[in-house]
Amino acid sequence: MNWSDIGDALFGGASQYGAVLALVQNSVWAGAVLGIVGGLIGVFVMQRDMAFAVHGISEMSFAGAAAALLFGVDVVTGSLVGSLIAAGLIGWLGARARDRNSIIGVLMPFGLGLGILFLSLYNGRSANRFSLLTGQIVSVQSSQLGVLIVIGVLVLVGLLLIWRPLRFDSLDPQSAAARGVPTRAVSFAFMLLLGLVVAVAVHIIGALLVMALLVTPAAAAMRVSTGPLAVPLLAALFGVVSAVGGILLAVAGTLPVSPYITTISFLIYVVCRFVGARRDRAARDA
Repeated sequence: MNWSDIGDALFGGASQYGAVLALVQNSVWAGAVLGIVGGLIGVFVMQRDMAFAVHGISEMSFAGAAAALLFGVDVVTGSLVGSLIAAGLIGWLGARARDRNSIIGVLMPFGLGLGILFLSLYNGRSANRFSLLTGQIVSVQSSQLGVLIVIGVLVLVGLLLIWRPLRFDSLDPQSAAARGVPTRAVSFAFMLLLGLVVAVAVHIIGALLVMALLVTPAAAAMRVSTGPLAVPLLAALFGVVSAVGGILLAVAGTLPVSPYITTISFLIYVVCRFVGARRDRAARDA
């Protein structure tokens, strides 16, 4: 491996950028939807300290997608089934943080083991197996794009319907329960919505790196703002920039899309952390 090889991997497809971009329009739209929805739901993931749950659900989503690949079923459907099973179990059994973490700790290796088993039995193209872990920019077909958009809209509508009780429960669960908020039902509904988003994220960015779009944009937004409206809007913006920007950059090379998305997301977080630190220092000195 030399600098020429690295340059070819990063920019080897630049001469055919327009033609390749036309082939991945579906992925660009899917990435935009995922960036918006992932950023919004990521705010609650951070407030509820559930970043670990995102990874746990993604492992079961990976197992479902791998099973679908093995048995010739639609991969998005398999990913959805795996995600919803994991999200339902965590939401139903993990009312307390300690119970939730133990359930996630059990589900993660189980889902990863199942996924590896199914992929080992799969005799098809190796690129299909690799894309479940790291994402693939050309993997979204026209029929699948409609499904992904519908899922995104359902999650957005669901979030809007439970936004106020979910925010109350996320920030002060004891007071929310005392005020009569059905915290268990709200938590269960949130987990199901999170499961849907993870399933979409696995299809775009891969099972190993879903937190780059479901955790990092929200974490970055919370470093530079505390407003109840500004944080979700910034998180959605950062998610779109990361997802769409990563896809647009990946088109110029031969690498998977996930390194681009995760790098942009990480850089946004670093900048926001620097800005937030300077703002806090200025506030202390004032």
